Amino acid sequence: MSRFKTLILIVGMICTAADSMRFDLTSGGTKCISEDIKANAMTVGKYSVINPNEGFPFPDTHKITARAVSSPYGNNYHTADNIESGKFAFTAAEEGDYTACFWSLDHKPPQTITIDFEWRTGVAAKDWSKVAKKGQVEVMELELKKLYDTATSIHEEMFYLREREEEMQELNRATNSKMATFSFLSLLVCLAVAGLQLWHLKTFFERKKLL
Repeated sequence: MSRFKTLILIVGMICTAADSMRFDLTSGGTKCISEDIKANAMTVGKYSVINPNEGFPFPDTHKITARAVSSPYGNNYHTADNIESGKFAFTAAEEGDYTACFWSLDHKPPQTITIDFEWRTGVAAKDWSKVAKKGQVEVMELELKKLYDTATSIHEEMFYLREREEEMQELNRATNSKMATFSFLSLLVCLAVAGLQLWHLKTFFERKKLL
């Protein structure tokens, strides 16, 4: 039953690997978004600023600077200045939190910039429409390809969770061993202090001829 629950959790994690959002950015401000990505996982993203005056030229006050995405070790995979839209795609070299940051120049009066941002990783990062077009496959074959990739991701995720569980168990064993050693040493110190106190009291009473 626990394995079944774990499988449901993993499927949910994979199915939600595509984040699409819309947020506001005040001129002169910065907005950063983080995503936990596994090593060797493919990730793609795109962003665009909403034109406040639809049908008119895009105003310079609504252009942004993007640094998407920086890795946990500070490696930059995409940088663009003074733009209104952009895309990025890469394969994560290391595991951890990847951060995409957007900011704009300060303007007077302040402007509110609305940005559409979509970030996909893993199976969700694949463009299945291009796969279908390139391979000229039937709908059923395309669905089987999706299921195969999803099953592969689940398999890799289960191995990853098992490795993390083994690491946590090893950490617990090491901690328990250290605590047992510390407790034993503390007991020895307490017994030694108690013995010294008894010896000191016995010596004191003998000097005072009370014993």
